[in-house]
Amino acid sequence: MTRLVLDDLYRIAVPSDPRLRPDGGAVAYTLTTADRDADENRTEIWLAAPGTPPRRLAEGSAARWSPDGRTLAYLRPVDGRPQIHLLPMDGGEPRPLTSREDGAGAPVWSPDGTRIAFAGPVTTGAAAHAPVVADRLDHKADGTGLLRGVSVHLFVVDAATGRTAQVTGGDFHAGEPSWSPDGTRLAFVANMEPGRDLEAGGAAYAVDAREDAEPERLTDPELICAGAWWLGERLVVAGLKGDPVGHVRLFTLGPGGPGEVETGLDRNVMIGHPGYPGAVPALLGDDLLFCARDRGSTHLYRAPAERLVPEETSVSGASVAAGLIAYVAATPHSAGDVYLARPDGADEPARLTDYALDDVELFTPGRRTFTAPDGTPVEGFVLRDENATTPGPLLLDVHGGPHNAWAPIFDGVHLYHQSLVARGWTVLTLNPRASDGYGEAFYKAAVGAWGLADTQDFLTAIDDLVADGTADPERLAVTGYSYGGYMTCWLTTRTGRFKAAIPGGCVSDLTSMAGTSDMGFQLKTYECPGDLAAQSPITRVGEVTTPTLVLHGENDDRCPVGQAEQWFAALREQRVPVRLVRYPGASHLFILNGRPSHRFDYNERIIAWLEQWISVSPS
Repeated sequence: MTRLVLDDLYRIAVPSDPRLRPDGGAVAYTLTTADRDADENRTEIWLAAPGTPPRRLAEGSAARWSPDGRTLAYLRPVDGRPQIHLLPMDGGEPRPLTSREDGAGAPVWSPDGTRIAFAGPVTTGAAAHAPVVADRLDHKADGTGLLRGVSVHLFVVDAATGRTAQVTGGDFHAGEPSWSPDGTRLAFVANMEPGRDLEAGGAAYAVDAREDAEPERLTDPELICAGAWWLGERLVVAGLKGDPVGHVRLFTLGPGGPGEVETGLDRNVMIGHPGYPGAVPALLGDDLLFCARDRGSTHLYRAPAERLVPEETSVSGASVAAGLIAYVAATPHSAGDVYLARPDGADEPARLTDYALDDVELFTPGRRTFTAPDGTPVEGFVLRDENATTPGPLLLDVHGGPHNAWAPIFDGVHLYHQSLVARGWTVLTLNPRASDGYGEAFYKAAVGAWGLADTQDFLTAIDDLVADGTADPERLAVTGYSYGGYMTCWLTTRTGRFKAAIPGGCVSDLTSMAGTSDMGFQLKTYECPGDLAAQSPITRVGEVTTPTLVLHGENDDRCPVGQAEQWFAALREQRVPVRLVRYPGASHLFILNGRPSHRFDYNERIIAWLEQWISVSPS
């Protein structure tokens, strides 16, 4: 057995989006790997079934079974655009179904299997060099860049002929569709308000599944909707009631308006987004299944509050059929595997895949609770060689969000954690106030007080690890990405105890961020209301003495690269040791889904910077 090395990035395979065949006999899923030679991420459709080795089906993603289980619809790239293909499961070659110039979105079969709905982009046809005219703030989006008038709308394609009809149109973006039980209507979420860029919003709509239909609004303005799904005869909506910063909850729509689903949990419902685990709600018999985050881990529950997966598990995708549940989960030993489970819990979930690096011995995190000066318990995870007996160098890593959370699982993104521990380091991943999984009051505890409400959470945890002999106070370092990059900058303005700092995708000036980020208005209005200067690291940058490595994506529209430039320039002018690394073409989430070479370089540079400024051996 060996310890993990950064080259293992090219051996890690991560499954996602599991889809159980209607008869419950097999699971189709997407498998993502990193191709070193092509320097790109590969996605393939695989099939797993009990008692047989998983097998590859096709290049692509978003596999969806036809209602009879005989055909698999999925997305496959054609000339750089995703198109829906149909794969007959009794043999034969895939058949292209769509050929839209703008591509297609994930396929959604009609109940009778004759049609497929999808959400797809609609472009204006403007030349790439044409001027971009913006009348609203929502004219760009991270990962896409300038939208140039592009909108997303619903389409229905005939599964036999390929004839495609555009269902919705107009100046708005339609979310992924869900078919009504009788196959006549589509439910979706959209924000059609003229001033949608200046207010939080999103409503559930239903529309006839025909060309140029008129959507009907189903929810009132106080419910901010994030997703809508017909589950049997029920229309289930995920959303926030009134306050745009808080827990997502589930609602069912009826004649009297939305009624909240009783979960019995003071926890955030997780429907799944890039960087955020979870799964869309599903119906198993009469029972509603959903995902929620608890103490860092994302679990699968049966309403009201019955956990269906082991505790040290983080679920990122689930589906149901034939009285069974298929799900993908990461554990302390695997970045993800496909499981098949019975809801009665009579048997242990069957693991259908094995993507763990069996020849690598992983360090496993230990759960630890610290107490902040105001008495608030703050949980974290300490990754350390269990044979270590003396104080050593400590890296504090701050998660993004801030409403995200570290989990006690193998982290296939932050590979430097395992590599550093093998070199003699301790890594602390802390879930400070504002983290998800500890109740809504904790979730909202830093609203309007970034840096002001949460600083002591970090410093107290470090003090405790120094006091118990885990960390050497002269060999402390801090890093983090997005909000974690913000907090890395902030902490170095408050204390000189860190000997090295590495902010990634950082925020240094909330004032300029508010006017340049694709989420800037929402940030200053809902997340950081009040005095932006008081919450900005740049206000006290003159007090920074920590050697700092700044890592940033060139095409980051969430935390624009100017945030990194400001921090770099200010430190350089003060003669503080500083280096700026910009990743060409990289958006905000490049450390998750960017070029493999960029992700490798990100991990490698963190290790090199830490070793440049901090010795593993005490001086």
